[in-house]
Amino acid sequence: MATKPKLYYFNGRGRMETIRWLLATAGVEFEEAEYLETRKQYEKLLQDGSLLFQQVPMVEIDGMKMVQTRAILNYIAGKHNLYGKDLRERALIDMYVEGTTDLMGMIMILPLQPPEAKEKNFALIIERATTRYFPVYEKVLKDHGQQFLVGNQFSWADVQLLEAILMAEECKPDILSPFPQLQAFKGRLSNIPTIKKFLQPGSQRKPPADDKLIAQMKKIFNI
Repeated sequence: MATKPKLYYFNGRGRMETIRWLLATAGVEFEEAEYLETRKQYEKLLQDGSLLFQQVPMVEIDGMKMVQTRAILNYIAGKHNLYGKDLRERALIDMYVEGTTDLMGMIMILPLQPPEAKEKNFALIIERATTRYFPVYEKVLKDHGQQFLVGNQFSWADVQLLEAILMAEECKPDILSPFPQLQAFKGRLSNIPTIKKFLQPGSQRKPPADDKLIAQMKKIFNI
């Protein structure tokens, strides 16, 4: 029996959440290792030499201790046929993933910012989502008339776009109102059985960070 991937991170979204999304979508059961709650736990991983570049997330998978989020995601996507059928499709997937990564990164760091910066950056997130990022995906879906972003085949790019949409809706619930293609896309993707399961209460999906988790993260990483 294959060993389940084991995830090393704090009990929140951060950079691990997209990895959770991709594993869950691929139907891969995974375990959360002991959650990082103290600086001492993090330092133990560092002292053990487990963190190649002294950073989490780390995922134990197929006999490897993998670090660097993009490398982990590439591996999972490639292993589970979510990374296109040829070099051209992988290039398109990479471009679309980089776009959603940029948007999600803006949303991810918002709770860590000082109060005086939050209002300005919140407005910037909405502006960028609605004028820079979502119009691209709306046009792609409209122009090729297919259900998925690349090659009419479900891929990592689709998974991450859905994650980005849901994060943006947490900021502004009606953010998709100008984008009918993305509304339909969200509905289709949310009903894929593995994704539907991951979206249910009680799954391994994490909620947005609260003040307690943010304070804990700052202590762990000396932010």
